[in-house]
Amino acid sequence: MKRLRKIGRFFKYQYVKLLRAKGGASVVAMGFAVGLFVEMFNLPTYGTSFLLVFPLNFLFRGSFAAALVGFLFGKMIYIPMSILNTKMAGWVLPKHFVVQISFLPNWINHALLLNLKLIIGGIIDGAILGLLFYFPIRYSVNAFKRKRREKRRLNRAKMDANAVLE
Repeated sequence: MKRLRKIGRFFKYQYVKLLRAKGGASVVAMGFAVGLFVEMFNLPTYGTSFLLVFPLNFLFRGSFAAALVGFLFGKMIYIPMSILNTKMAGWVLPKHFVVQISFLPNWINHALLLNLKLIIGGIIDGAILGLLFYFPIRYSVNAFKRKRREKRRLNRAKMDANAVLE
């Protein structure tokens, strides 16, 4: 029981640390968006696209911890999104597009085409999802910081009032 409480405290501490990240709410929101974007095409690349999190976070000045949270969130929604990724790629790619490598069996060519569709659709959907999640996350982190600032200001005023009374 004590160990469960420690795990809960650890996650709460990490959450608060993330909300108090240097650089403000836009850094946290950008990190989340980058992590979510990369996860949308991670599975068909056999996990190698995860390495994109590092340079993209550096390029867009995002929080690495928030990127990991976004990446994890993307893992949870990937299965339903993979259907949309395939449909999106079907809209973007030409109708007669096929992958045909002459020395490979037909079923491997078909699997390569499906992976290509998941990658292309995942890049498009990941960019859209990253953009959609950026603004609400930035707003909620700013709201948390405002609430925390107001609470600290009230506590300070209360302590000052108590000091004057003594």
